[in-house]
Order: sequence, then structure tokens, then C-alpha cells
Amino acid sequence: MPSPFDAPVLNETVASVLLEAASLMGRSLQPELAINGMLALLADRLHLDKGRVLLPEAGHPGSGLLRIHYAHGLSAPERLRGAYALGEGVTGDVMRTGRIALVRDVSREPRYLARVTDMPPRGDEPLAYIAVPIMRDERPMGVLAVQPMRPPHNDYRSDLYALQLIAAMMGQVLRIHRRVEEKTRHLVNENWELRQNRRLEGTAYGIIGDSPPLRDALRQALRAADSQAPVLLTGESGSGKERFARMLHLACARRDRPFICINCAAIPEQLLESELFGHEKGSFTGAISAHSGKFEQARGGTLFLDEIGDMGLELQAKLLRVLADGRIQRLGSEREIATDVRIITATHKDLRQAVNAGDFRLDLYYRLNVIRIQVPSLRQRRDDIRLLASYFLNRENQALGRNAALTPAAIERLEDYPWPGNIRQLENVIKRAVVMGETARIERADIQRILDEEAGLAPPDGTRPAMDEAAPPVGRPYRRIRHEEGEAIRRALHQARGNKTLAAQQLGLTSRQLYYRMAKLGIPLNPD
Repeated sequence: MPSPFDAPVLNETVASVLLEAASLMGRSLQPELAINGMLALLADRLHLDKGRVLLPEAGHPGSGLLRIHYAHGLSAPERLRGAYALGEGVTGDVMRTGRIALVRDVSREPRYLARVTDMPPRGDEPLAYIAVPIMRDERPMGVLAVQPMRPPHNDYRSDLYALQLIAAMMGQVLRIHRRVEEKTRHLVNENWELRQNRRLEGTAYGIIGDSPPLRDALRQALRAADSQAPVLLTGESGSGKERFARMLHLACARRDRPFICINCAAIPEQLLESELFGHEKGSFTGAISAHSGKFEQARGGTLFLDEIGDMGLELQAKLLRVLADGRIQRLGSEREIATDVRIITATHKDLRQAVNAGDFRLDLYYRLNVIRIQVPSLRQRRDDIRLLASYFLNRENQALGRNAALTPAAIERLEDYPWPGNIRQLENVIKRAVVMGETARIERADIQRILDEEAGLAPPDGTRPAMDEAAPPVGRPYRRIRHEEGEAIRRALHQARGNKTLAAQQLGLTSRQLYYRMAKLGIPLNPD
């Protein structure tokens, strides 16, 4: 840019153009608005027409190819023709050298390529061309070019000075815009990484999902991981309580020690004590050798007692004594063995109700319920159904060498289903759909067929999931329940021979709406 001491005396028009250009920068730093506005000023006020700003090709800044990014007074074909290699023609030479180019008569300049506008007919007034570099850190970052639309003259100093100042303003706009873009890109990437990390918080431990209820449970579990306090995991069967227990173990300082799991509901009461505490040889019929129990096997690590609500009262008393004293005795032995285990328990039952009913010891409840984490059911985290279905589908495809895919309608049906069996049931449905599928496409009808086969099943606790009255079912508008609907529902169920999906279709309801109405109206879900 010329020194202020070399600046020509600017007339009022040029001065006003420069002021308005500066004002454009103040109003907007978006190149489309600021730069195009400056080009319009040059044409309308200074008669420097067909202005264009050429920059390195987007996405290929190192290729050296210049293309028109901003223009005024050029047609779309003219803009497309304006491409120059570095050093090619007058424009390419300005970009290569960083020097101003003033061509007073383009017909006499062999380097002028006339790609954007044609040469003037012979005998017409000469056509001038001016190109100035747009600089960044003393290196050209682009080119501003114009064609004066007035009779040529000898003194272009005022035009050149104005163009250099405008080019400097354009360079500033481009630099700021580029920095904003880089910052925005960085924030977008950072946000994406945060979302991925948030999702990976559970994924690293085999827990897949990103729904708010799951994230809340994960946050609680990760905060509790390094504590030695007992954790009680509650939630429906099949909701992933064992996954959470393993995550608690892997995220704590005991991760390199054993994780031992025992299902208290799967082992007869008379054998469960031996499994937990071990026994000596000959302590009972069939004890042909000494056996270490789960407490000993888990020394230094974590002992996970699943379905603790099914443990008998007598064994509950012995477990309480172990938790209080930190010592066990094998069956048939008087010797006490010190224990060093972190206790995690889980149940699908309401232990408070079991305490009130006399089926669970209150003192043991307080020992176990130090940190309580509610593992959400699948219908509470519907946003994760698609993600879980894709995970199970990919796993089955790899295992079976298939290439099955769920159609959008099939995914919609999965998301609409209440999943009384939770994640375990979803996994089973996807596996069956892949194994039994006759084509690579898993359609809605294929999913519906499998769900119909499971329609008579109830979850292990013998209850059906309650429908959410506050949330309108997907697919059809919510309607207030009327008592007179009961007869219509019974009639539809009778005609459909108990098939609730068909009955719902006859009534113009979704399955979720039908289940909810049956529960509200006292219609048995599984009549004898």
C-alpha cells in the first residue's frame, strides 16, 4: 500500500466511497455482504465496473488455481471462465508477484487473456484493466480486479489508491472471516468430541446410549466408582444392571483384581451359602473337597450379588454379619477369614416394599443401600433404541456373515414398542430377525411377527410396564379415556383372538395406547 505521503488528493466522491466501504465493514464482516457491497460501490460511484475478487480455489489452496469468489456485474458464465493458474495472464502474475497491474489498453497487452470479458471491437475506445493484490502478512492472498467503464486517461493514481485501500479492507474482512470459521470449526469439532466422549463414557464399559436418563445414571455410577461404599443397583430385569456393576468395578482402583458375580435367584438356598462363603471337606453330604466361596475368590476386588431381593432371611442375617465384621467362616470350619471386597448388589424388586412385608431385613437394607443408582428401563431411554438396534444388528451380521439392514419402518416399530423385557428382549428380537430373515432387508412386518410371538410373555417380575400417561403415543393423537371404550376393546380383543396388535389396529390405536387403556379400564392383559 502506498505511504500516506504519496497519496493523491482525493476528490469528494472517492473519499465518500472509502468512508462507505469502512462503514460496510462495521456493519458486517460476512464476505458476501461486505465485499460484494464494496464492489458495488466501486462500480456505481467510481465507474470501476465488473469488479471481481479472485482467491485460491476452495478446498485446494495449494493448487495455485485462482477462481472468482465475489463479483459485481458479471454473469454466471463469465464468473466460471475466470480461472487462472499462478503466474498465468495479468491476474495470475499479480498473485505471483504481489505487484499492481495497470493495463491502459487490453488489446495491446499480450498477457491479457480476455477470459471474463471479450476484447473491445476494433475502432472502439480502448478498455483498461486494473488488478491489485490483496495482501496478508506481506504475501498475496487474492486479487481485486476491475475494468474502468469511462474514457481512458493518463492519471489513474486516484483509482489505484482507492483500490489498494479497498483491497486492504477486503483482506481484513477475509482474515477475520477465516479466523471465525477456524474458531467455529474448532468449537464444532470440540463439541463433537465432547458428545463422543460423553457417549464413550459408557461405551468403554459396554454400555451403549446417549439418552438423558442413561447419562444421568452413568454420571452417578462414575462418581461412585472410586468409593468403597456399597452400591445398590435397581431397575427392571434386562435393563443392564450387571453392565453397570462391571463398569463400577472397571472404573475403580480395584479394576485389576477379580470381579465375581453370583445370581442369588439362580441358586437354591441350601447351596447359596456354600457358594458365597465356601465349605470344608466333609461339611455336608457331597462335600468331597474344600471349596473357596465367592467372598474369597473376590479378595481385593468386587463381589456383585445380583437379585439380592431373592435371598432368604436366614442367609441375609449371615451376610449382614459378614458386612459388619469383614470376616467369613466356611461351612464346617471354625476359622475366620478376613475379607476385602467391594459389595455391589442389584435387584428388580422394590426392597422397601419387601422390608415392609417382612421379606427383607431392614438392617441389611441400610447396609446395602448406601449409594443407590436407578438403571433406566429401555422405554425410559427410547432415544437409545435405534443405537442399540444398530449395535446388535452389526454384531449379528459379523457373527453370521450377513448383510442385513433395518428399514426405516422397522426402526420406527422398534422405537414404538414398550419393551417389557428391556435391552435383553431387544437383543433377542434383532438376533431372531437376522437369523430368520429371508432377505437382507428387515421390514416392519418381520419385526411385528416376532413381537406378536412374544405378546403373551410377561417380564420376570410378573408385571407389565406402566404406560406413560403424560406422553402422547407416537403415530396417533392422544384421546382421553372413556369408560364406554371398555366394551369396544373387549370386543376387538375377542375378534382378534387375543392378538393385541390386531385389536389395536381395529380400534385405530397404537399398541402402547391399547395397553394403557386396558390398564386404566381394568381389562386383564393376560386373561385366563
